[in-house]
Amino acid sequence: MQSTKKDKAWLAPNQDYSEGAKVFRAGLYLVATPIGNLRDITLRALDVLAAADLIACEDTRVTGKLLSAYSIKAKMMPYNDHSDEAARARIIEAAKDKCVVLCSDAGMPLVSDPGYKLVKQARQAGVYVSSMPGANAPLTALQLSALPSDQFSFLGFLPTKSAARKDMLERWRSVDSSLIAFDTAPRLLKTLHDIVEVMGAERKVAVTRELTKMYEDVRCDEVSQLVEHYETHGLPKGEIVLVIAPPDAQHYSEANIEELLLKALETMRTKEAASYVSDVTGAPKKELYKMALSLKGEGGA
Repeated sequence: MQSTKKDKAWLAPNQDYSEGAKVFRAGLYLVATPIGNLRDITLRALDVLAAADLIACEDTRVTGKLLSAYSIKAKMMPYNDHSDEAARARIIEAAKDKCVVLCSDAGMPLVSDPGYKLVKQARQAGVYVSSMPGANAPLTALQLSALPSDQFSFLGFLPTKSAARKDMLERWRSVDSSLIAFDTAPRLLKTLHDIVEVMGAERKVAVTRELTKMYEDVRCDEVSQLVEHYETHGLPKGEIVLVIAPPDAQHYSEANIEELLLKALETMRTKEAASYVSDVTGAPKKELYKMALSLKGEGGA
């Protein structure tokens, strides 16, 4: 794609970022930051950080270290889960005629990090919003897991309580895609036990940790084997991303499908139930819809 005059954000390797390059239109820029290795940042991200009139960040101390590493000086303000409407209003007002950056401590803003409300309100206010993509822990984990990557779903942080965690796993148990989730090292073994209980001991899981850092580690095995490993060798340290393999192909008999439909119809409308069971079993939605109507008719007779 040919760049335009407005798109002059590509820097030569020897560019002095401390001088900045005032090439960005007024607006809000969502900037990806390194997830471990400070070198994992794009030239365009460095350019907009240097040009920014204001950087809204999760923790000014963390972002300050990144800026210092590249000799960038900029005005910062905290924006995190505790920020209120006044903070959002201040950022949006500034972005109307200035270059404003939103970044999190690591990775892509809004991916399990603050920013959804800010971006929504900025768009509603007519503010230009753009993204500077880059390092991303969920996708890095998926790449390294060696598990199917053609379809995947990101679950964010798993619930801290076992009951809620098992409820979430149950909802995703039959979905035909790899599942990606954040977890903590102290809670890892409990989570793996819950996966065994809900999804089965043979489900493949990859435990990835310290991604892009010196002690990066990826361990992929049947979940029961992972439980045995961590019970024997102790819990790992560092930040963890889990990748759960999709379920093995399963044959569903007509009786199985009817049972699933009846269960789904308890809480869903006919069309929704047919769509849900189709996703689980692979059966045609049209046939399932007819079957659901028939089952509802029998139930009401």
